[in-house]
Amino acid sequence: MVAPPVPFSPDLHRKLAELETAVGAAIRGKPDVIRLSIVCLLARGHLLIEDVPGVGKTTLAQALARSVSCRFHRLQFTSDMLPSDVLGVTIYNAHSEAFEFKPGPIFSNFLLADEINRTTPKTQSALLEAMNESQVTLDGHSHSLPRPFMVIATQNPVEHHGTYPLPESQLDRFLMRLRMGYPDIASERQILRSQENTALPTAAAGLVADDVIRLQDAVQNVTVEDSIVDYMLAIVERTRNHESLALGVSPRGSQALYRAVQALSLVEGRDYAIPDDVKRLAVPLFAHRVVINTRTTLVQRRAEVGERIIEEILSQVEVPL
Repeated sequence: MVAPPVPFSPDLHRKLAELETAVGAAIRGKPDVIRLSIVCLLARGHLLIEDVPGVGKTTLAQALARSVSCRFHRLQFTSDMLPSDVLGVTIYNAHSEAFEFKPGPIFSNFLLADEINRTTPKTQSALLEAMNESQVTLDGHSHSLPRPFMVIATQNPVEHHGTYPLPESQLDRFLMRLRMGYPDIASERQILRSQENTALPTAAAGLVADDVIRLQDAVQNVTVEDSIVDYMLAIVERTRNHESLALGVSPRGSQALYRAVQALSLVEGRDYAIPDDVKRLAVPLFAHRVVINTRTTLVQRRAEVGERIIEEILSQVEVPL
């Protein structure tokens, strides 16, 4: 027998562990959220962090981005923001007598879109091409974005005054939606006692952009057996036929699950996927992609119903042995 290939070097494995530790130093008591956010990065996905104010959404996004030595930009979304404030603008240079393109904040490796639902749909849609094709087209010219490229967006699902809910087409661009939740008593005690929780890591893991690209490339070496693929497709098919759902998971969603399962296996030191990877990822990857067919007015309630339906489907689909 030929031994399976090692997905990545021990040095990258060590740096990946240090990355998880560095982010964990800024976010106390949320190891699962931290691991899934790193999985999203390795799967070349974009992350939506949705929860009530004050639980660390922005801190998690900043900690993940600043733990890698590459370009990071935080953009506070407001109702008066224009697409050019995100993408950039072409201006006329009188000295050179030519038009010059001035890149916007989106030309960074990590873009933190803080409170993304506070800006207008016109500005929200400026992110669509970048999130799907890693490029921006302005004035008939396409501009490639740097690698790696990741959008980390935050939003508050409770407050509705002055907000513009993301449409389904844009939600589908996010690989994963995570909820922070309140910390437990022990973790909150550490937050209160520690004076270091405000200090965010600065490339603490020693990772640079090339290291992240190598890890993302290594994800493709993870083996996913046919039985696991059939298990994923059975779950996706159930979402499309479920009586409580008006819209099931798209092919983009099933591709996202496949990549995320590979990335989670890599983060946990395996070069093969297991059914538990699918179970662990189905809710954060699928709940924001399905549309409930009831006339529910509260966004938070719709999100909770979507998560319950995905969990129900997981309990109904037979797990491969």
